[in-house]
This record gives sequence, structure tokens and C-alpha cells, in this order.
Amino acid sequence: MPGTLLRGRILTFHSEPQGPDDTACYSYIEDGAILMHDGRITASGSFDDVARNARWSEVVDHRPHLLMAGFIDTHVHFPQVQIVASWGAQLLDWLNDYTFPAESDYADAQHARAMAGKFCSLLTDHGTTTAVAFCSVHAGSAEALFAECAHRNMRVVAGKTMMDRNAPMGVLDTAQSGYDDSNALIEAWHGKGRASYAITPRFAITSSPEQLAMSGALAKEHPDCFVQTHLSENHDEIAYTAELYPQARDYLDIYQGYGLLGHRTLLGHAIHLKDRELGALAETGSHPVFCPTSNLFLGSGLFDDAGLRARGIRNGIATDIGAGTSYSMLQTLNEAYKILQLQDQKLHTLRAFHWITRGNAEVLGMADKIGTLDAGTEADVVVVSSTATPAMALRMARAETLFEELFAIQMMGDDRSIVQTYVAGKPQKDQAE
Repeated sequence: MPGTLLRGRILTFHSEPQGPDDTACYSYIEDGAILMHDGRITASGSFDDVARNARWSEVVDHRPHLLMAGFIDTHVHFPQVQIVASWGAQLLDWLNDYTFPAESDYADAQHARAMAGKFCSLLTDHGTTTAVAFCSVHAGSAEALFAECAHRNMRVVAGKTMMDRNAPMGVLDTAQSGYDDSNALIEAWHGKGRASYAITPRFAITSSPEQLAMSGALAKEHPDCFVQTHLSENHDEIAYTAELYPQARDYLDIYQGYGLLGHRTLLGHAIHLKDRELGALAETGSHPVFCPTSNLFLGSGLFDDAGLRARGIRNGIATDIGAGTSYSMLQTLNEAYKILQLQDQKLHTLRAFHWITRGNAEVLGMADKIGTLDAGTEADVVVVSSTATPAMALRMARAETLFEELFAIQMMGDDRSIVQTYVAGKPQKDQAE
């Protein structure tokens, strides 16, 4: 059957921009087209070229909007959808007051299924087509999210959170049950369709040495799975962690000692790091994940993107819903820009949009599948408007370059800027225009 042809202005990245004048890192086509068939992009280029050489059953004309690869969120908490914008505290208080009570509700499989549908819709409404998600401690929450994503043919990396101490009973497992449940979920979902599994000890405070050892065993037994956890978000957290693991050289050494580091490891926050930790991150190829709206909301600190990159460390960027305050990767870039400004670090807009597309795909080792509009990749496409609000339209009346337009979207855009989101070639929003 012929495919669907999207028409609009195309922007896709081929490499990480080295500066605002690096025009070789991307392709921009004023009158472009993307041909989608059976969940994949089969052709991408100028409208005349694609139309001349392709057959299609439908043309969707999105001009004058931008067509970009779907956004990728590398750290988000599925069970926290109902506690976004809960009155601020710092990390440990926020977990006890809001997070753990909300996550205990996911023992109810019906509740987990209902929230999975709402969660995925919120992601796609904001232009996100791939998410790396923490589920609750309950295996049923992971089942619900994987099933919802399978229904939508949506790429997901997720795992059942493992935590066996320092939290209420309703959100605790045991070292053995965490291992067993994770193993069963890996067997059921990992590598099936567009799903990947992430071994998910929440962090060292809520996992005993026995549980971290079991997590390391899972990572060794399933080396193609991801590992996700948290690292050095908050000074009180770091101090408490040091009390619980007095033999460790530093926070990262705990995970390192249990074999949890590597190029498929994602470490949320990673703000307050020692020099030895930086060296270990670089040596193991592990990935810190910058969560700007969360870091500001909880007052956690300022992520040193330039310092990490100078050590050869590749960072992800993410919303961290629900301490994060927006599902929008555009708003995530907005706050990231400000955090880096405070440290005299510049996030120019080409690198920003590369970061939430091809950059995060590289962090996941999936740049051959997602993050670009290259032929052969999965047909995850977002349609972005730079005039979605009156304020944006007023700004765009004076914009003269693509760079200016993108920067306005980066700073002023949100879900209103997302005209349509295609997941595996299928539109997710009710209204395309």
C-alpha cells in the first residue's frame, strides 16, 4: 500500500552542531517532504524529488510549519503524573510527602492502565515520541506502560522501580522479588516491538546492598538492557548515601562497585560530582541526564554541562516529570538555557534541538532508529509551529533567520507549538492544524 506524504519545512541533524554557524550539521529544506510507510520513513528530501519518485495514498500539507524528528525524553517518572506542581520541598521531603504516596496507588492495575493512557497522550501532545521511564515498584505498572506503548507502537525504555528500604511498605519490594519481577518483565517485553527494558534501582538510599547486587546481576545477565537510576541530585541525599555506604569512595562508586555503569547506563541529575566520579563516568561511557525544570523546582543545583562534556562525557536531557514541571522538551530547553547561562555556558539553539532529537538518540545508542528524518528510520515526526501564540507570532514578525525562529520556539514554545505528532507514522493529536 502506498504511504503517507508529509509536506512542510524539514529540519534534521546529521551530527552535533559545533556552533551556531555550523550549517553542515543539519539539512533544512523550505519545501520538503517525508514519505512514511509501514511505520518507517522511506524517503525524505525536497517535495519535488520525493513526489517524483514515490507513490502515496495521502498528502498531508503542514506548510508553513517545521517537520522535525520526534522529541526524546531520557528521564521521566510515569507514576508521578498526578503530583506535578506539588508544593515545593527539597528532594527527600518531596519523595516522602508526594512521590511515595502517589506511587503506592499503582498497586491497583486498573489505575496503572488508566494513567498509562493519559501519560502517553501527554507525551505525544508535547511532541515526545520516545520516553525513558521509571515505573512504580509494582510489576503491574510496568506491564501497563509497556502495553499502552505497544498499542500505540510507541518506542519506550522502561522498568519496574526496585526499592527495598527507607520508604513506606506500599512502595517496597525485596531484593529477591525485585530481581524476579524484573527478570519476568525483561522476558515479556524487552526487544519486543519498540520496547526496551531498563533495570531500575531507584537510587542507593532506597536499595540495600543486596538489591544493588541483584541489579548488577541482572545487568550482567542482560547486557543489552539499559540501567537507570539517580545520582548526586541533592547535598542531603549525598550525605545520607555516604552514611549508608561508608565503604564507598563516593556516590558513583556505589553503582560502579555493583557493575551498574556502562554505555547503556542513564544517571538522572549528576549535579554535584567529584573529580574521580567524572573520570569514572568518562571511562565507563555512562550518561548523566540533565533535568533542568526539576533541578530548579527542588533547588537541587546547577548541572555542569560544559564541564562534563570537556571530559568526553555525553549527556542526555529530560523533563523528570513529576519533579519536573513540564512535559514539554521545548520548555526543558528553555530552562536548560537559563541554568547554563548562570554558569557562563551557552546553549545555542542548533545544539538544543539536536540534543532533544539526534543527541538523545545517540545517548540511547539508537540514532540509527530514531532522532532523525533519515530514510530507513522509524517514522516519529513532530510538526512544530513558530506562531502558535500571539506572543510568538509577534516575535516572528521580526525574525529573519532560521536560527532566530528556532530560538523563539526554544524559549517560548510548549504543547501549543506542537501541531501534530506522528508515532510510527500515525498521527496522535486529534486536530492536525
